[in-house]
Amino acid sequence: MRRRELLLVATAMMAARGVRAQQKAMRVLGFLYGGSSVESSIPRAALGRGLDETGYVDGVNLKIVFRTSAEELISDKAEVIIVAAGGSIREAKGATTSIPLLFIAPFDPVSAGVVASFNRPGGNITGVSILSVELMPKRLQLLREVVPEAKTCAVLINPSRPGGERSRVELQQAADGMGLTLVIVPTRAEIEFEAAFAKIAALKAVALLVTTDPLFTGERDRLVALAARYAVPASYPWREFVLAGGLISYGPSLSEAYHQVGIYAGKILNGQNPADLPVEQPTLFELVVNLKTAKELGLTVPPAILARADEVIE
Repeated sequence: MRRRELLLVATAMMAARGVRAQQKAMRVLGFLYGGSSVESSIPRAALGRGLDETGYVDGVNLKIVFRTSAEELISDKAEVIIVAAGGSIREAKGATTSIPLLFIAPFDPVSAGVVASFNRPGGNITGVSILSVELMPKRLQLLREVVPEAKTCAVLINPSRPGGERSRVELQQAADGMGLTLVIVPTRAEIEFEAAFAKIAALKAVALLVTTDPLFTGERDRLVALAARYAVPASYPWREFVLAGGLISYGPSLSEAYHQVGIYAGKILNGQNPADLPVEQPTLFELVVNLKTAKELGLTVPPAILARADEVIE
């Protein structure tokens, strides 16, 4: 065999060994989410950045498996399961006590009984609490400042989500202090959006608060379009709604939450115990205002709001 042929054979053998080693090193990260209607609420680029910072790249040494059932992810041999975008934390906890679980929760996970404490979550679970439920009274106050003549405010809420009852109680207390009448509009699926806005119009609600829910985030373009069609000023939990044409948002960065979960996933894959990783909480809260939308609605955003805004879209 000629020298050149020997080199080609040796190169091919080395490449084959490299492929086998890469396949052997491929790790499996499970992602439990709420289905196709909320899939677009997942900022995958932010998740990927966090994983990359800890040495993992999807398709190179990591396989991310998206499923709507924890049992499916267990069958897929997921080594870590991220529970977000409508996925059920309680379902995941009930399905496994050995596979590490990471959540992104828009509510207090301690009060909900998900973890023992923020600093020492315990067991096989930790994650990021974005505490968006606790921010809803503040969002109601900001909406009232933008729409001071509002006497009735509709609240779009998914009653099947954790923290729903607490949200209603806290919002009602805040509304009572402002002299506002709240109208709760339960909405469980995208097919109910049209009827929800028709109800809002029939009740003559002149402002709308959209609560935190993966369904609403995933269908933000549709909700923003409906708010524009019915000419109702609306407040949203994430800046992504305002970028899509919504009026105002206030809340933590959703992308940063997924970035942190990506880091945690990588750390756990590298051997860290989830019980030793404290539940992260947001430190940055964004107030975003869309002046173009305000103009279309015939609203003048108070200078005090603009001065406090982190981003103003014109």
